[in-house]
Order: sequence, then structure tokens, then C-alpha cells
Amino acid sequence: MELEFRRRDYGATHKSQFLPRSQTQKHPLSSTLASRDQQAKTVRGRDLHFFDPLRGLDVNASAEENVEDTCISIEAVTQDLIKEWKSLKRILMQRFPVSKVISFSPISNIITKGSKVESPSALSHPEETGSEQTSLEEPAKIISQHEYIAKVHELRDGINSAWQAEDRVTSLKLSIKVTKLLMDTTVLRFYPTVFVIVTDMLDMLGDMVWERIKQKAELDIDGTVICALPNDFQSSDICLEARETCYNWFCKVGSVRELLPRIYLELAILPCWRFLINQPMEVLDRLVMMVRGLADPLTSLYCRLYMVHRMQKFGFCSSGYLIKCIKDIEDVLAPVLVDKEGYSYITDDKKLLFSLVEPAIEYIMKCLFLTGRQENNVLGILEELGFGRNKFQSSYNSSHVSILLHYLLKELPSELVSSLAMEILDMIRCSNDCSFSQVLNYRLLGNRLSEGKSQEGFLSSLIDEVIQAASQYQSLYDYLRIMDAYVDLMLQNKMENHLDALLDDIVSLARDKFLSEEEQASLQSIILKLLSHFENLQEVLPLNHFIEILDLMSGTSKSSVNMHLLNMGTRNGCICDSTTVQLLFEVSQALYDATDFVNIKDDDNRQTSHLISRFVEMVDYGAEMERHLLFLAECREAFNGIHELKETLVRSSNTLAVKALKAGKKHINFVKSCLAFSEVTIPSISSPTKHLNLYLETAEVALLGGLISHSDELVMSAVEYLENVVLTDGLKSIDIDSMASVICKLCSLLVMIPGNPEKGVMEILKSIFSATRSSSWATLRVKVKIFCAIMSLLSTLSQDNLPYHSANPEIIGNELLFFGDSSYKQELVSCTQLVLSELLDAIEQESSQISRGNMALEACNCISSALVMNEKVKELCLRLLETAKGCLGANDRYIESTKKSLQLRYTE
Repeated sequence: MELEFRRRDYGATHKSQFLPRSQTQKHPLSSTLASRDQQAKTVRGRDLHFFDPLRGLDVNASAEENVEDTCISIEAVTQDLIKEWKSLKRILMQRFPVSKVISFSPISNIITKGSKVESPSALSHPEETGSEQTSLEEPAKIISQHEYIAKVHELRDGINSAWQAEDRVTSLKLSIKVTKLLMDTTVLRFYPTVFVIVTDMLDMLGDMVWERIKQKAELDIDGTVICALPNDFQSSDICLEARETCYNWFCKVGSVRELLPRIYLELAILPCWRFLINQPMEVLDRLVMMVRGLADPLTSLYCRLYMVHRMQKFGFCSSGYLIKCIKDIEDVLAPVLVDKEGYSYITDDKKLLFSLVEPAIEYIMKCLFLTGRQENNVLGILEELGFGRNKFQSSYNSSHVSILLHYLLKELPSELVSSLAMEILDMIRCSNDCSFSQVLNYRLLGNRLSEGKSQEGFLSSLIDEVIQAASQYQSLYDYLRIMDAYVDLMLQNKMENHLDALLDDIVSLARDKFLSEEEQASLQSIILKLLSHFENLQEVLPLNHFIEILDLMSGTSKSSVNMHLLNMGTRNGCICDSTTVQLLFEVSQALYDATDFVNIKDDDNRQTSHLISRFVEMVDYGAEMERHLLFLAECREAFNGIHELKETLVRSSNTLAVKALKAGKKHINFVKSCLAFSEVTIPSISSPTKHLNLYLETAEVALLGGLISHSDELVMSAVEYLENVVLTDGLKSIDIDSMASVICKLCSLLVMIPGNPEKGVMEILKSIFSATRSSSWATLRVKVKIFCAIMSLLSTLSQDNLPYHSANPEIIGNELLFFGDSSYKQELVSCTQLVLSELLDAIEQESSQISRGNMALEACNCISSALVMNEKVKELCLRLLETAKGCLGANDRYIESTKKSLQLRYTE
């Protein structure tokens, strides 16, 4: 019995699948007035200009936003400073690395004399708190850094062990020995590391002494709890024995001979003064005066750093002693800045010293302003430090140590920076010493002004003075570093004249000069700020010397700027201006030349290739379609290594062809040129799926233009490529499912393409079938999917009315072209029998039970839909259904739905 195709009424089927429609009095996305009002009240008290029905009601939203309290509590200050201290210690340990072998002065030789804990009986009374005598004639010891730190840790462990054994005298003696290490500044770069290790030990000692005295105040001799001291206890709450113990510790520390160890040890137990006095100001003043006795600038400043840290532990936050510390630091550093003749110049030793003290100054300044904000007395602090006076007073001296000015400016509240900007500028101009780069101070002022709201009135004169000051530097790098901080201010306040002056100066300083990497980076920052400020490229290009400045750049900085230019140019729709197109083409070419698209991975150049492809896609020459096609040809030659771009070129060419078709038949030759461009470009695309898809899309364009021969050639090229894919190696990168989808799409396209009686009506279809059957990449499941698609196509072509036709009315469909031709129907049936045989073989070869069952059901549904249900077809469907039952089980839902579908077919 011969196979027969089912008759299909596509119009009736389409109507039957319409969803029932009815009018409604209310829009489904509308909401009631009550819910609208309720939602409006939940949007943080703001008026709504529209109601969003898709946004749920925020029942947890408050009616008002909480206003942040600008007042800072003592607890918050303390917590912030604890975090800052931990961060500072980490910076000190990492920032100043030293060589593995270090030569120390005789002072540090004490750690090599042994750190074993001596018994109390071995210590005479005068040695309990006295200093060990170290001969200055002893030779310096050479020791590795690791060994040095290990010895110090051994001493620290000895202190802890002696304390646990209740040998307080030995603990104190060893503490004195460790603290003396801070007197040695032989290896300057190692001093911060020694400082961190020693102060950690001193903090440990201070905590142990505090707990011992507190225990005596809270417990009786037999361990009975007398009272638990509150956090805010007074000295009058402390018993006599605890007070005597505390006083004894301060006496022992006070008997240490050397000044530096004595100060550090008292700072270690500084919080214990709370057991003796309620007002610590006298103690603080005395310690500040004692530190002034340290002559070495490095030891003096680090000692003040530890004092500030222990004051926070003391629980006493006051700006008074911090102001004294800052003033003393300025007095200590002032003699270092100048030589005997009064000249200030930098040397390697000075440079190292200032880099060592920089973290300490930053921490102390941060503590000062945190405390000042807590006291609400920042202006008073500035007056005390001499930074807030009226500059017109005759007694006013705006010169300050540059490094102190820098960190004061860094910590100053932004609103004060804006209000005192001109005064700060005068200070920077006058504070030109070797302690810190004046360039960085100018730069910091600009960055701080950008943080807050500035008045344009004073900004104009301020930037005038900054430009004048920056111009005094002959180095382009210094000029760029300064002015980079003020670009945002110029842009935000629309100061075009100043911006023009800046660009003029850049060109003048950089002309006939090769820019260094640092200069390139600074120039890159300025240009990127310009690009970020403007909305589109047309606003940037007219800027003074912009293109000339671009030409000054090279390397990675140039590539980064080019990426931003390309991103900006492709941000706002089509690119129609020929000047802009030419600029972006040159930018793209520079990016392409700077990137190795052959040897690096796709992930590394994906952003570059995407931007270039996006640029090519967005170019629009309007009515100049020939110029546009020529542009595409130039891009194909210029960027032949970008695989993504080739796909864009084909799609753009096809879009041009469609645009020309809409303009009328007079452009048919141009359409052929576009098709030829696409046909030549497609073979260079490596992805098989994209390759096939583009062939089909181009064939659709040819079909739209009525160019049937071109369409046939493109489809045959796709089929030939499919056959070649089968024969190639290395197919692991092929997406098999995507390939199957493309072939199914090809089958759908063949519904519209008229058959060619001269070459065989089924020539293309047979080629697809042959390529699929013999392919090494297609799995059995994919083969079944493709065979079912071919069978559906054959059934569709047999109908008297096709479901869809080409948009070009001149193209006649197969139902009219082969109307009444019996050989046409016979060839369709013959192909169907061949496909059906291969379909059943593929199902039988599948080893997976579940896959075979699903494939059998898919084939069963396809056969029953395509063919009339005669005895032969019925028997075949039942056999496939039994196969599915054996693989999936009788209760499978897919089997049940297939049964119902077959019953409907039986009744037709």
C-alpha cells in the first residue's frame, strides 16, 4: 500500500489555535485608588508622578528617610582608631622591607646575649629596674632579619612566662631590655618593623599590669569578690592595696635610667593611672614634655605615635595633647629640612626619613580630626595649629612643613576645604620644602574640592592661580599631575576658558617630545574625564587641540583612550557624520593593530572585537548606499582577524540590500553587489552554525529580491558546506543541537524556494538528507530530529496551498509551479519512503532506553501528522508506540498524549 500525504487546511488550523478574546471593563494592569494611595505613601514620602502596577507595595518602607547624625560618639571614635591602628601596623610591616642580613649597633646586641628567664634569686635589687650597661666599643653584630625577630619573640615569650610564674621583676627587666631596641636607628628601614614588634609586647605588658591591679581592686586576699568595678569607675573606688600596687609599678618604671625606655614603659601602663587619679591632663602634659627630650627625629616621632595610641586605650579623647604633638613634630622636622646655610634640598637620607615618618604623621592627624569632630571643634583646632588665621594679618605666616600640610588637608572636612580653599592654596604655595612634593599638595587640594560643592566665583580665580603655579614646572608630568585634579571642577562648572588654557598648555609642553609612561597615564586620566563628562563624541571633537593631543599618546594609554572613544561613539544610535566615522575607523584600526588577534585567546580581545563590530554595525551613510558598501569592504580588509566582525559585515551587507529593495527595482544591481559581498565573506567565518545561518539569511534576502538563481546558489553553498563539515576533523567545538536547528530552518526556507525541474525538484532536499545520514558529528537523536523535519517538509510541499510564501509576489510557489504534475507528487512520496526507512533504522540503533523511547514517540507523532492513517502507517505507528512502552513504561505521559493524538488521526 502506497503512502499518502494528509491534506492540511492551514487557515482553519490557525483559526482554531486563536485564544478566545473578550472585552473587559478594567485594564488587567490597573489598580484600585486605595492601593494606589497606599503605594504612594510607602515611597519614602516622595510624590509619585506615575503609578507602577507591577511594583508591589512596600509595607516596610518608612515614611521618612532617617537623617544621618553628624555627631560622632566617643565609642565610634575609639572603634575607628582601633581599626586604624591595626591597619597602620600592617602597613609598617609591609611597606619597608629590608635585606635578609642586617648589621645592628651595640645597643641591639642585647638580644644576642640570651633571653632565658633568670630566677628571682639571681637578680640583685638594683638590677630590678636599672638599665643594662652596653659598651659602645662593642662591635656591631651582623644577624639575619628572621633571627632578629625570633630573638625578640623569644624575649616576649620570656616576659609572658615570667609573669605566669608570678615573677614580676623578671618580666619588667626583660621588658626594659626589649624596649631598648627602639633606641637603635642603625638600620632605618627596619625601624618600623621593630616598632610594631616591641609595641605589641608593651601592649601585652600593659594589659597584664592592668588586670593584676584590677584583680587586687575587685578580689580579697583569699579570692573573695569584693566588688566588680564598672567601666566608668573613679579612683576613689579603688582599695588601698590596689592603689599601692599601681603606684609601685609607676615608681619602678620611673627609675629606668634611659629616657626612651622609661617613656615607652609608662605609656604601656598608662591606663593604670585611672586607679590613682581622675584628671589625666597633668600626666599627659608631663609625657608630652618628656618626649621633647628625644633628639632623634625618627625615635621622637614614633614615640609620639605610640603615645597617641595608648591615649586611646586610656579612654581619654582630647585634641589638646594631639595639637601639641603636631606642633612638636613640626618643630622636630623643621631643622631636618634645611642645612646650615638655610637651604632646603632632598637627599637619600632625608627621603628615607620622611617616608618612614609619613604613616605615623597620617595616623596622628587622623586621630586629631576624629577627636575634633567628636568635640565639634575642628575650626578651633585649625586656629591652634595656625592654619585658620586671616591671611591679611601682619603676624600671619602661612609656611608649614609640607608633609604636615598634606595630611591635614587630607583629613580636613570637605566643607572646610571649600570655604578655606584660597587660604590653603596660599599655604601650599609657601610650603615648598623637601618633606613632601608640593605637586601632590596642589593635586590633593583639587581632589578634595571635587568632593564637595564649590562656588564658581572663587573657583575661577583659584584655578587661574593653580594653572599659573603648575606652569612654573617645566616637567609635563608635574603639570599633568596637578591639573588632572582640577579637570572635573572645570567641567562641572562649565569653565570653557580654563579648559582651553589647560589643553593649550598640554600641547605646548608636549610638542616635539616623547611622553614617558607616567606622562601617558596622567594624560590618559585627563582625556578619560573629558570623555566621561560629555554625552556624545560630537561635543568632544571640537575641543581645543583634542585630536592633536590624541596623537601624542601611544601604548596601553592610547589603547585605553581609544576604547573609551569607541564606546562613546557607539553609545547613542547610528553614526552618520563622515568625520566621526573616519575618526572611529582610525581609532578601531589603532586598537586592532595594538592587539594580537591571532595568538591570544578570544576572551582577551572580546571587548575590543565587540566594540569594533558594534561601530561597523552602527555606521549609516543614509542614501549613499554604494559608499556604505565600500566602507564594509574597507573594514573587511582592515580587520580581517576579527571573527565576530565578519558576521557583522554580512548582516550589514544584507541590511543594505533590503534597504535598496525597499527603495525600488532600480537598485537591483546594487542588491546583487551586496549579495556577492556576503557570499564572498561567509566562507571566512569559522563557526559552522554561524556559517550556515548566514548563508540562509543571505538566501532569504535574495529571495526577497526575486533573485531565485542567487537564492539557489546560496542554499546549495550551505548544503555543500554541511557536507564538508562531515568530512573535517576536530569537530568537538561544534554545537550539534544548534546545527540541527539550522538544518530545520533550512527545511522551513525550502517551502518558499521554487524547485528546479532541470536539476531535480528534490535536489537540495536529497543533499540535506544524504549529508545528515553520512555525517560523523550528528548523533542518532539529532538524525531523528532532522529526518522528522524533512518528512514534515515533504508533507507541506504536497499540499495544494502552502502555509506561507515569499514576500516577493513575482516568485511562484511549488503548489502552482507543479500544479497537476503527477511526477512531482511521486517524487515526494519516493523521498518520504527513503527518509522513513532511515528514521526507523536510527531509532533501532539507539542504545539508550530513554532516548530510544522518546525518539520513537517523536517519529510516531511526525508520521501520523504527515501521512494518511492507512493500514501500513497505522501498523508502523503502533510498532513505534510499543517500542516506546518497552523503553519508558506504559504510564509515561508522553505515551498517553501520543495515544490520544493517534486516536484522533484514526477518526479522521
